[in-house]
Amino acid sequence: MLQQAVKRAAIIGGLTVAGLLQAGGLMRQARGRGAIFTLHHVRPKRHRAFDPNAHLEITPEFLDTAIIRLKRDGYRFIALDALPAHLASDDRQPVAIFTLDDGYRNNLDHAAPVFSRHDIPFTVYVAGGFVDRTHTLWWETLADLLERHSSLTFDFGHGDETVALGSLQQKQTAFDRFAALLHSIDEATAIERLNQTAQTLGIDALGITAALTLDDAGLKTLIENPLASLGAHTISHRSVTRLSDEMASTEMDLSARRVEEITGYRPTSLAYPYGFATAVSARDHRLAGGLGFSTAVTTQPGTLSDTANMVALPRISLNGHFQRAGYVSALASGIAFKLMGAR
Repeated sequence: MLQQAVKRAAIIGGLTVAGLLQAGGLMRQARGRGAIFTLHHVRPKRHRAFDPNAHLEITPEFLDTAIIRLKRDGYRFIALDALPAHLASDDRQPVAIFTLDDGYRNNLDHAAPVFSRHDIPFTVYVAGGFVDRTHTLWWETLADLLERHSSLTFDFGHGDETVALGSLQQKQTAFDRFAALLHSIDEATAIERLNQTAQTLGIDALGITAALTLDDAGLKTLIENPLASLGAHTISHRSVTRLSDEMASTEMDLSARRVEEITGYRPTSLAYPYGFATAVSARDHRLAGGLGFSTAVTTQPGTLSDTANMVALPRISLNGHFQRAGYVSALASGIAFKLMGAR
C-alpha cells in the first residue's frame, strides 16, 4: 500500500507540474490534435475498504466536471468515427473523444445522461463474452473474493498454498500476485482456476458479469441514444498479443460480428483488451487493419498527432484516483507524457 501511495504522489506531482506549464502557455505543441479519453465505470462512489479497481471508476459528477473543463480549454467534442477525417483536415482546434471499455451497466445508467446533457458522442467497447454471460471479469471476481475472506487456498503453480488476507496490504499483495499469474500463463486457464476457487467460496463469477455489464437488450437500449455507438473489444477480453495469429484475428472478427448483431452494422473501431504495451503488438495492429477497422485504440498514454497510427491510437485514462478538474487540463495538455518521454 505504501508503494501505491508513493506512486500516486509522484503522479500528482507530475500532473501539478504539467498543469503549471499548461497554465503558463508553455509546451502548447504537446497537446497535438486532441485526445481520446478512456473510462470504465461511471457511477456514484461506494466505499469499499479493499478497492483494488478504484482506478477504473469515476463519478458522474467528475465526468461532468471533466467535460466542462475541456470546454473551457477550447476542445471540440467529436465521435471516434469522425477522427480520421479530422486528422486529415486543416482544422487545428483540438478535439476530445470519449470511449468506455467493457460495457458496464452504469454506462447506460450514469454516463449516458451526462453525455446527453452536454450533447457529446461516446463509444462503448463491448466484449461478446460479457454480453452473452460466457466470460468473466476476473479483476472484479478477484476483488470480491479477496475482500470477503481472511485467507484462501490456491495453487500458483507449486502446489496448494494458504494465502493470508487478514490485512489490506495482504489483500493487495494477493491481488497483484494473481494478476501476475494471469499474465504469465495461459489466460483462459488462469481465469478458470480463479473462477473455480471463487465458486468454492460462494462467489458466482458469471453472476458478477451479469450484474455489472449490459446484455443484448441493455446495449440495444443504449444505442437508442443517437450519441452512443458500440465498438468491438474481442470476445474473451484476453490479451491478443499472447494469442496465435488465427485466434487473435478470430477474437477481433467475432467481436465485431457480435456487435453487428446488436446494432445492425459492423463497427469500425476496436479496443484492444488491456491495451498496454505488452498486451498488444504491431502484429495485432496489422490484424485489426486487415479486418477493416478504421480505428483501434490502446491504453498507452498520449495525445493525437497528424501522424497517428489509426490502429494503435493512444488514450488518456480518467483515473478514479485523480478526480480533479486541474488534472484533466494537465492530462489533455500532453505535457506530462512529454516529460515522461511518451509519444
